[in-house]
Amino acid sequence: MPIRLHDSMTRSVRELKPAHDDGVFRFYNCGPTVYAPAHIGNFRTFVVNDVIRRLLELEFGPGKVKHVRNLTDVDDKTIKRARDAGRPLADVTRQWTAKFHADCLALNCLRPHVEPTATDHIREQVDMIDVLLCKRHAYRTPDGSVYFRVSSFQEYGELSHLQERELRLGSALAGKPQPADADEKEDGSDFALWKAWKPEDGDVKWPGPDSAAAGRPGWHIECSAMSKKHLGDNIDLHTGGEDLLFPHHENEIAQSECCNGVTFANHWYHSKHLLVDGKKMSKSLGNLYTLDDLTAKGFSPMAVRYALLAGHPSKQLNFTLDSLHAAESALETLRKYKAELMFNLGKDAAGFAAVQQALHDDLNTPAALGALFSIVNRGAKNVDPNSFEAAMWALGFDLAKTNAPKSEAPAGVIALAAKRWAAKQAKDFTAADALRRELTAAGWSMLDRKDGYSLEPLKH
Repeated sequence: MPIRLHDSMTRSVRELKPAHDDGVFRFYNCGPTVYAPAHIGNFRTFVVNDVIRRLLELEFGPGKVKHVRNLTDVDDKTIKRARDAGRPLADVTRQWTAKFHADCLALNCLRPHVEPTATDHIREQVDMIDVLLCKRHAYRTPDGSVYFRVSSFQEYGELSHLQERELRLGSALAGKPQPADADEKEDGSDFALWKAWKPEDGDVKWPGPDSAAAGRPGWHIECSAMSKKHLGDNIDLHTGGEDLLFPHHENEIAQSECCNGVTFANHWYHSKHLLVDGKKMSKSLGNLYTLDDLTAKGFSPMAVRYALLAGHPSKQLNFTLDSLHAAESALETLRKYKAELMFNLGKDAAGFAAVQQALHDDLNTPAALGALFSIVNRGAKNVDPNSFEAAMWALGFDLAKTNAPKSEAPAGVIALAAKRWAAKQAKDFTAADALRRELTAAGWSMLDRKDGYSLEPLKH
């Protein structure tokens, strides 16, 4: 069945398919800036992208998908972290790259086929900037920096649907440039392609584009150059969190299409922000969690993965510790179910088609989990173990990594609760109410707590 996914450019759900003659699906997603541990908000995006990668391989075949995820290892944040630590930039970024890889492994995310770094692609970035300068889409400033001239790209703002008046920060009309800041940009909306070296950069610098000063690339050109190098001028899918839609992805489109002369990406997908306890994550509120923070509280990485997939990626997800308790219980139910399947000779694979269908239909992970627990609740008789394993692989659940359950409820009750929770998340309140009645009849009470729940035996 075709994979249909929301496209941020057209604001519609469209089919994913390779556009090149070799049949290879070209997939780029923005990776982390390696200056600190990634938090669970970052990992919601990476886990969602991992499910997309798995679905693409199931649809087109492992050899027909090329997945590239970059590492940003030079920018303002990485340079500041190295300066504050009194360490070389490469040492700092190497440390946090290793930590990111360890967390991805714990969360069972597939490694990308190519994972380029910005510092290994300076030449490619300089080459693109030279082309943009030659085509007059870019210009040098007196300090030796290079900026992209936004007014030269008429389609600027189409991805983020911004109006021109929102892009022009009080500058003159197009074609009548005026200095807008200390860097003497022509227009306040122009963005840096190359940043001239400054003393606070330390020893972080490279030879610049033609007639520009030594320095370092701007953040946006990094992804354009790495995508061009490893996937070509036109790619099938570009993804990232919604925080990257503007200006990062808008700027990628502008510089790539002005340099290469073709459409940069055929499809754009952005997952929504993660809230924690109903609030935006921040250190000051004490609700910014890393994977280490949560495993230190006794939760398994698989429970974190499950909780991150419990809400639809196109909607904000409210992450709570209660949701992790619920995830641990759900995963334990799946583990017990898998053990029962080991003794089952059934070959009925039809039931799991609903799981795949939900994932193929705009990555509806709550509906997929609901369909999965509908099967689990019916028991292991006549179920095809291979189909169950295929569903686990598509969702990325490694059941060997789950923790022991924290509820003494029977497996059937836990399965009913997980199914009801999925129905509630999908706003199927009629089904949710019916499942609550089944739980009551079984002698159990289900208490909803924001994005989590608990089970308690009814008192007689």
